[in-house]
Amino acid sequence: VQLVESGGGLVQYGGSLRLSCAASGYTFSSYDMAWFRQAPGKEREFVARISWSGRTFYADTVEGRFTISRDNNKNSVYLQLHSLEPEDTAVYYCAASTTSDRGTYTVPSTYDYWGQGTQVTVSS
Repeated sequence: VQLVESGGGLVQYGGSLRLSCAASGYTFSSYDMAWFRQAPGKEREFVARISWSGRTFYADTVEGRFTISRDNNKNSVYLQLHSLEPEDTAVYYCAASTTSDRGTYTVPSTYDYWGQGTQVTVSS
């Protein structure tokens, strides 16, 4: 199993980025996919999740600014980031899960597979 993120970089306040995560080695279309992020000195934080059927869920801090999507034909999940703020600076990780309990969506330990992360840095 492999999850490979890409698309991170340095962007100015108010800018946009599109992150991608390419999955392989498992049945991608059967898993919910999510994005988490981790800033230096902080715990890993839930950002967004998309179910195998396309339902989306967002952290309050990013709703309205970030959009998660997936393409099951390409075994990929995406995160479009708009209106970026310095507080969005973090390493962004994609993750895969088969759990259906909505109460676990924000819990990193409930995810089965993780990527290595991609750095997003927002300058003020």
